[in-house]
Amino acid sequence: MQEQNIQTHTFGNGLTLVVEPMSDVQSAAFSLLVPGGSIYDPPNKNGTASVLCELMTRGAADRDSQRLSADLDNLGLQRSENVGGKYLTFSGATLAENLAPVLKIYADIVQRPRLPAEQFEAARGGVEQTLRALEDEPRQKVIIELRRRCYNSPWGLPSDGSLGDLDAISIDSAREQFDRCLRPNEAILGIAGRVQFDQLMSLVEEEFGSWDEKPELTFESGSSGPSLDQIHHESTQTHIGIAYDAVPYRDPDYYAAWAAVSILSGGMSSRLFTEVRERRGLCYSIYATLNSLPDEGRVLCYAGTTTERAQETLDITLGELVRLQDGIEEGELDRCRARAKSSLIMQQESTIARSSAIARDWFHLGRVTTLKEVRDKIEALTVEHVLNYVRQHPARDFTILTIGPQPLEPS
Repeated sequence: MQEQNIQTHTFGNGLTLVVEPMSDVQSAAFSLLVPGGSIYDPPNKNGTASVLCELMTRGAADRDSQRLSADLDNLGLQRSENVGGKYLTFSGATLAENLAPVLKIYADIVQRPRLPAEQFEAARGGVEQTLRALEDEPRQKVIIELRRRCYNSPWGLPSDGSLGDLDAISIDSAREQFDRCLRPNEAILGIAGRVQFDQLMSLVEEEFGSWDEKPELTFESGSSGPSLDQIHHESTQTHIGIAYDAVPYRDPDYYAAWAAVSILSGGMSSRLFTEVRERRGLCYSIYATLNSLPDEGRVLCYAGTTTERAQETLDITLGELVRLQDGIEEGELDRCRARAKSSLIMQQESTIARSSAIARDWFHLGRVTTLKEVRDKIEALTVEHVLNYVRQHPARDFTILTIGPQPLEPS
């Protein structure tokens, strides 16, 4: 795995630039994380950040919505916007020679968006369509609602928003959120590709250096939802969500936690797939994933099954989660390492994956882990290490949510 040269600089206004030059590619990608995500939504206005994010790309500085989109398209930018808990994230990839003009446009988007009133209803309507589509996708909805019940608010609030709150959100709500939240201090700009650090430093200083700091925001933490709950939905299917405590990304035992979840749900040879789906034929889909906030983590598990077999699916799945602490085979850990190696190699070849990863690392860790460091940590894992983690953080105190016609309870 090639040597990585990751360089960072924090500007006077608090914006941190994190750069990974990649000499063997022709592209460059960026991931710009700006404070303003859903944890800052006003009470009973969950979805304000989503509406704001939609509005910000509908014109900035001297560009109206049509010209802004055309200019980015002419630069060959493959782009996306995402609302998270803490951040609004603007990402994109293009040819390396086009990165500078792209960043100049995004400097306008995050500092000087038009937030046009005439586009507000269309922006809010787009968010509403996304939320209504989720109503028809209970497989996704059950995990979103599971987070609401296993994390304290506002961290558990749906980042896309809530249908019941949309009518309370106005153009003034979006503008107030922008004025209150978006700031350079705590913002992170991750860049990876065929780039030179010194040139980027000068460019970012020129385009983002005059962005004024704002006070860091505080918010009140509320309670999580019930640990056992059902959303009634008449159907022949039942969707099951299960959550339990894990460690966050910054914890020294994170890679042991990752390995434990990978043994449960890392492919067609994983335990949940082979035992619950293949051997018993209880469900058509099942998986588990490790989810991390800055200071806490959860394992989130999903199973989709028929209503008739839902209770058995829940009981067997819980049993498999608990049974992990009874023992792990060396071959199971070997398969985890093989999957991780493939993933690392693919990430090494992707500028958009690296720009996102280095920005995420800076947020969670205040530093960047190299791919070699990740590989070494995974290679160093032993069965004893992973088992010690599982026994110190056993699957228990579950949060369980189901979507279906009948409530379920663990046996």
